[in-house]
Amino acid sequence: MSTATHRIDRAAMAIAAGLLVIAVVIVWDASSLPSTVYGIGPRAVPILVAGGLVLLAIGNAVLAWRGEFPEREDYDLQAVLLILGGLLALIAIIGLNGGFIPATAVLFAATATAFGRRAILTDFVIGFVLSVLVFLMFSKLLTLSLPMGPIERLL
Repeated sequence: MSTATHRIDRAAMAIAAGLLVIAVVIVWDASSLPSTVYGIGPRAVPILVAGGLVLLAIGNAVLAWRGEFPEREDYDLQAVLLILGGLLALIAIIGLNGGFIPATAVLFAATATAFGRRAILTDFVIGFVLSVLVFLMFSKLLTLSLPMGPIERLL
């Protein structure tokens, strides 16, 4: 008989707790949305997403308790900083009324660079084209508004 002890994966347990907190915040926020008498209202999708997060949190907690997570790979700090820098640039560009399209193009190029691609100008152009398509889909097809800047006003 083996007396093997299992180690609780504390990092995975913290992720499970974080998922649970996010689910609670989503439910709390969705509770302020108007309810409908008939049919599915605006609360339905946030509640569904929160339910999925609760299931993920439970699954994560069970695997963390059993210590069944695979060995983690080392992470590349430079890649993490590039992605965080891209997110900060996105926030800054939108905050300075630069618009959705250039902000998202910068984030796309930063993320592609973080994943090891070294064609920054090409990645920016690809991100720009994709951002234009997403902007047109949201603004023209779905009639939803995204942050406007000089480029978006031309479309």
